[in-house]
Amino acid sequence: MSLLIAEQFLNGIQLGVMLFLMAAGLTLVFGVMGLINLAHGSLYMVGAFAAAFVAANTGSYLLGIVASVVAAAVAGVLIETLVIRRLYKRDHLDQVLATFALILIFSEGTRMIFGSFPLYLSIPDALGGPITLPGGIEYPLFRLTLIAMGLLVAVGLYLLITKTRVGMQIQAGEADREMISALGVDISKLYTFVFALGAALAGLSGALVGTLQSVEVGMGEPVLIMAFVVIVIGGIGSIQGALVGAVLVGVVQTLGAFLLPIWSKMLFGSPDAGAVLSSMLIYILMAGVLLIRPQGLMGQAA
Repeated sequence: MSLLIAEQFLNGIQLGVMLFLMAAGLTLVFGVMGLINLAHGSLYMVGAFAAAFVAANTGSYLLGIVASVVAAAVAGVLIETLVIRRLYKRDHLDQVLATFALILIFSEGTRMIFGSFPLYLSIPDALGGPITLPGGIEYPLFRLTLIAMGLLVAVGLYLLITKTRVGMQIQAGEADREMISALGVDISKLYTFVFALGAALAGLSGALVGTLQSVEVGMGEPVLIMAFVVIVIGGIGSIQGALVGAVLVGVVQTLGAFLLPIWSKMLFGSPDAGAVLSSMLIYILMAGVLLIRPQGLMGQAA
């Protein structure tokens, strides 16, 4: 039993770092631009489909991953310049309606190009099979690779935001966009870069998760909901908060789905109550965090 719990804990961390890739871009876009982007899940889907298509036609998983990042970033630049740029000074309701329309456009466009049947990405042979961890835990090498990749991206984002000139501009733009514009920074190019960066992270997440599941139309919306939960828990605009919130959500979601039905069956003779409660667990967690810290775990108080 302890080995199963340890395996599920690792699964939770793996889910968490994949959610971080989604949530990091989302929290950057909202923190810097003040934009509610419901189409972020569509960029996740674009990355997954690009990876599946390129990998199937070239036989190279690595090229598929590169394609996912490039395709999502290009799609991000296009929608930022053609649509999103007109929404920065509009209220949040207009942003929600416009980006919801983008969800429909991307979903139907993807269905027209690839059809309604799911695509599949195969795990590379070099990363297939399990690896034995301390304690005798056998865990899939590919999932460990996903954890390592997610943490590597987190470190890279931290260094980008805190140690580079662009990162300083992003932080300044989040604090006072009018002032940084007055100081000579091209705010339009900065916004495009931030949006493209967030889109690329979403596309990478879509490709990596699509390898474990299937690549299909509409796959981005459930993940988008969880990403919003992550940034609310972690604190809007905080990359560190997004990582902490994502790992917390991933572990709670995974362990809850595993343990609560077992406990429910032991107490009540049926796993149904535990299954229902596990589906609500991350929202209960979010409500609890907001009661204690309305700004999120690492967010700044208003």
